[in-house]
Amino acid sequence: MLERKIKLNELEEVKEFVSAASQCDFDIDVFYNRVIIDAKSMLGVLSLDLTKTLTVKYGGEDMKFENVLSKYSAS
Repeated sequence: MLERKIKLNELEEVKEFVSAASQCDFDIDVFYNRVIIDAKSMLGVLSLDLTKTLTVKYGGEDMKFENVLSKYSAS
């Protein structure tokens, strides 16, 4: 499993992230504290505290998704 830290600040950023995740054929989870959300769920991601750094764990490779992760990288 690969892991990246991201920060999403606005609705448009969440839309872009969820859209890119939805196009992947592997599981992608977003973690904050003890909460685990499916990254392909718009409502799930919006329910997280977007003022905090989120951890994304995924088990595959997709260049478009990697580019979105890099764009919103928190590190």
